[in-house]
Amino acid sequence: MATGNQRRRGARTSNKKGAVVGSGGQRRKQLKGRGPTPRAEDRVGHVASRRAARDAKEGGAASGRGGSGRPGPSRRPKGSTEMVAGRNSVLEALRTHIPASTLFVASRMESDDRVREAITLATEQGVAVLEAPKAEMDRLTDGAVHQGLALQVPPYEYAHPDDLLDVELPGLPLIVALDGVTDPRNLGAIIRSVAAFGGHGVVVPSRRSVGMTASAWKTAAGAAARIPVAQATNLTRALEAYRKAGFFVVGLDADGDVELPGLALADRPLVVVVGSEGKGLSRLVRETCDQIVSIPMAGVTESLNAGIAAAVTLYEIRRSRQTR
Repeated sequence: MATGNQRRRGARTSNKKGAVVGSGGQRRKQLKGRGPTPRAEDRVGHVASRRAARDAKEGGAASGRGGSGRPGPSRRPKGSTEMVAGRNSVLEALRTHIPASTLFVASRMESDDRVREAITLATEQGVAVLEAPKAEMDRLTDGAVHQGLALQVPPYEYAHPDDLLDVELPGLPLIVALDGVTDPRNLGAIIRSVAAFGGHGVVVPSRRSVGMTASAWKTAAGAAARIPVAQATNLTRALEAYRKAGFFVVGLDADGDVELPGLALADRPLVVVVGSEGKGLSRLVRETCDQIVSIPMAGVTESLNAGIAAAVTLYEIRRSRQTR
């Protein structure tokens, strides 16, 4: 008969933790490393892998364009998808025919004249109309006040700077380039002025610059559908390429070499560079210009808004070309 101490020792022995029988080395194999983790681009089926394959295919197709080295349409950079939120904003965007892909309408919301008109305009313009719950609407608009309406604007397809050389418009070539302009309303106003005064296109840098947003489309008031906007990876190099193509590059700045009424280059193919209202032209862009032009003003006003400065300059160039 086991004593109390023996029973206690037996209990401890039966509760012993860990494997009693060996694994035969099988578990040791599981501890071996499998090498470095492959890159996302090298993983079959990964999103990054499919994107890399698609980019390689598009790049190969673009590089074979007549041996000119000029990127084709598939190589043109695109902007980002934008959501216009709010009943008034969505309705105004549809009235001005801003390119849109989808109109999202919140389910179980109170409808009014704006909602009904927005749905009618979207249907007439071929924009898909989808109903979504409020939680999904909040997610799509990133928590903005959408009032039950949101409009998805697809990425803008920019032209290449060289494409503006092939634009078939009457008159001497006239291009406007923006240097450091970040307000989309200025871009829209400049596009509208380019269309009004016989310009052929607008160039914007791909970094630290405004892009073609819904606000720019709205300010352009339909002119963006007629005037191409090109995006340059390096604005200085794009300007140098225009100079080699026979253009003269003039920059707008308060400390100009000549005043606008005396611009002798008005009757030549021109690229007009507009800088930001605060910083003006950057150093490299300024050094690339053939001439720096200033707009004479009264002493009360120190500088003009970029959109207004471009409009005044384009008008004067147009007037000068018609009188010569």
